[in-house]
This record gives sequence, C-alpha cells and structure tokens, in this order.
Amino acid sequence: MQKRELYKLENNKITRGRRSCPRCGTGVFLAEHENRLTCGKCGYTEFKKKN
Repeated sequence: MQKRELYKLENNKITRGRRSCPRCGTGVFLAEHENRLTCGKCGYTEFKKKN
C-alpha cells in the first residue's frame, strides 16, 4: 500500500481514505480486513457488525 492510496483529493482538499487509530492518533491508519479493523502499531481491533 502506498501513501497516495490512503488519501483522496476532493475540491482541492485532502481527505483521509481510512479511519485513524483512536489510541495512536491521526498518523496511524486502521487496516481493513474482512471482519475487522486493526492497528498494526498497538494492536487495537474493532469488529465489523454482521448484517
């Protein structure tokens, strides 16, 4: 994954494409897996809801 894939340019403003880790702060993104979101730095995990 390259850095340019984590951000989007919309109307001359840069937006983040993924959520940030609530423990580590804004510089660390959560990895998206099939059933969960995880932080590779601290191990924080959020499970996705099943429909």
